[in-house]
Amino acid sequence: MNITNNQTVLLAGATGYLGGYIAKALVEGKYNAKLIARSVQKLQALEQQTVKIIKAEVTQPETLKGICEGVTTVISTVGITRQKEDLTYMDVDYQANLNLLNEAKKAGVKKFIYISAINGHKYRHLKIFEAKEKFVDAVKNSGLDYTIIRPNGFFSDMKDFLDMAKRGKIYLFGNGEQKFNPIHGEDLAIVCLQAINAKNTEIVVGGPDILTLNEIGEMALDAWQKPIKIMHLPDWIRRFAISSLRTFASSKVYGPIEFFLTLMAEDNIAPRFGTKRLHTFFKDEVSSLR
Repeated sequence: MNITNNQTVLLAGATGYLGGYIAKALVEGKYNAKLIARSVQKLQALEQQTVKIIKAEVTQPETLKGICEGVTTVISTVGITRQKEDLTYMDVDYQANLNLLNEAKKAGVKKFIYISAINGHKYRHLKIFEAKEKFVDAVKNSGLDYTIIRPNGFFSDMKDFLDMAKRGKIYLFGNGEQKFNPIHGEDLAIVCLQAINAKNTEIVVGGPDILTLNEIGEMALDAWQKPIKIMHLPDWIRRFAISSLRTFASSKVYGPIEFFLTLMAEDNIAPRFGTKRLHTFFKDEVSSLR
């Protein structure tokens, strides 16, 4: 990657799954960068002449004052899959990102890059997407140049298949032929850095392999060296589960389940990118657990 001295990039969410790969790519690309985190110890190894580690909490706007001074591009991977610590999706995916966007506007930042998810506009009725897409609206109306990146599922999200496979059986709704192409964080980090100079206002991206849920289940079982046992459940059970959770459970409980059950019910295929393969990721994960 070329040295980019004319850019100063601020990365929020640097200790998360994707943020960690972006942080590493910024260091390797010799970008001038600011990495903000609640726990700076996790990033200390990345600090060097061109990379500053700054303690801040995006949910607390007072800690962000002046943080964007001298910054040309902000990249935010801030978001939660599961609500915790009394923070809701609106608190984090929307308001925390809005705090950052407001600072970016004050400091005259040129561009804001935000990582949402594939088909977010289509699924904004889901709790997770409601907050993400409300922030997407704010970015679009901010007056800044922007790129919204919409990745397919992360490899890290596929660990649910490994958890099932470890117990010897995969459970899927419907016939399991729904297709999508999840992407590795390292590949997605490349896309995020390419977006700094890209003119695209939206980038939809997935990994190199388009796979059915059946194939992903088989890969997970194979990684554990288990016999192929996949149970297909009627789709009405999935629909009933979503309806029941919305009625009887809090959003903290049903948010991630509703998200998973909805997106797994139909094809979600994105333009292909990258070199990392899911079957390799599964085998590496199993090896690390043994």
